[in-house]
Amino acid sequence: MEVEPFRNKTEKPSMDHPHTTTSDAARVLRKRRKRRNICFGAIALLVFIIILITILAFTVFKAKRPVTTVDSVSLSDLNFSVDLARFRVLLNATLDVDLSIKNPNKVGFKYRDSNAQLNYRGQQIGEAPIPAGKISADQTVPMNLTLTVMADRLIYNSRFFSDVATGGVLPLYAVTRISGKVNVMNLFNIQVESSTTCNFTVFLSNASVGDQNCKYKTKF
Repeated sequence: MEVEPFRNKTEKPSMDHPHTTTSDAARVLRKRRKRRNICFGAIALLVFIIILITILAFTVFKAKRPVTTVDSVSLSDLNFSVDLARFRVLLNATLDVDLSIKNPNKVGFKYRDSNAQLNYRGQQIGEAPIPAGKISADQTVPMNLTLTVMADRLIYNSRFFSDVATGGVLPLYAVTRISGKVNVMNLFNIQVESSTTCNFTVFLSNASVGDQNCKYKTKF
């Protein structure tokens, strides 16, 4: 008599569960979507920052022209005499030029070594250095320059004696140039040059300065 092997009626045949594979695929898809959303968010933030920086660079931090203004020109020393016997003119003169440089920018303005020149009828007869420096945002810096007249250049000018003979009136003009750069948000370096030309008259008779007329120019 054959005996049928005992089987546990509660045992169920093993089989794969398709819902497990579907769950894993959904999890991977969610991760991909999350990474994509993070990537899109980072790109959108970067674009926003670039747009914001550009707007600020051309509005609040837009580079403006530094202005150099000559406040006064005066004679601090003048020794003038005529030696008729030797037909010679003796002249020693020093001009004090008070000027101010205004930086209207919201960032600092750095300027290089510059100079101021004194001219008589198209010929340079004096010069004063302006050391390099920095002007903070919205700051005005006063400067005092001393221009010593190069008497030999002045006396040997063919028109000097005629000016002395007709009243001792010398037409002079001073040129001041300040060159530097404005750094906007540490991203843009903008080169700037501010120049001032002042025409004035020196009266040898009473050692005074008059008829001052200044023109200002700035270029990027």
